[in-house]
Amino acid sequence: MVKGRVQSIAYSGLCLALALILSYVESLIPFNFGMPGVKLGLANLCVVILLYIAGWKEALTVDILRVILSGFIFGNMSMIIYSLAGAALSFSVMLAVHKSGHFSPMGVSLSGGVSHNIGQLIVAVFVLGTTRIVYYIPVLILSGAVTGAVLGFVAGLILPLINASHGE
Repeated sequence: MVKGRVQSIAYSGLCLALALILSYVESLIPFNFGMPGVKLGLANLCVVILLYIAGWKEALTVDILRVILSGFIFGNMSMIIYSLAGAALSFSVMLAVHKSGHFSPMGVSLSGGVSHNIGQLIVAVFVLGTTRIVYYIPVLILSGAVTGAVLGFVAGLILPLINASHGE
């Protein structure tokens, strides 16, 4: 855990900058399964790490700012709306899973990846005015689980290094 307000702000700023860089890198990767909305979610790595090292308020702030800023930089208003819905559900689920104390960073991230996609699908149902798109849910759950697990695995490798640098 980060000690002190100044250190927390510094980590939050670094994580936001890294999240924006990862969003940019992700926009350059030709990752397309022919299904709209399936993404790697690289920037979520920063949110998961921040949840562990700084706390939920800092992680939530970075998550919201990341979605809004990357939407304006790399997307459009529609992307921001879908991403905010996904991020809201994802963060809520990750926070609950993290606070339970029963899951590793991989479990936290996996739950976030799946719930992010479900949050976006819920918005799509309202925007498109049809529930016919729910057929898409298995693809979204699978892609969210895989990318969430991989990012959680990476977070699990990084967190001990951060803790070791603080003598914990």
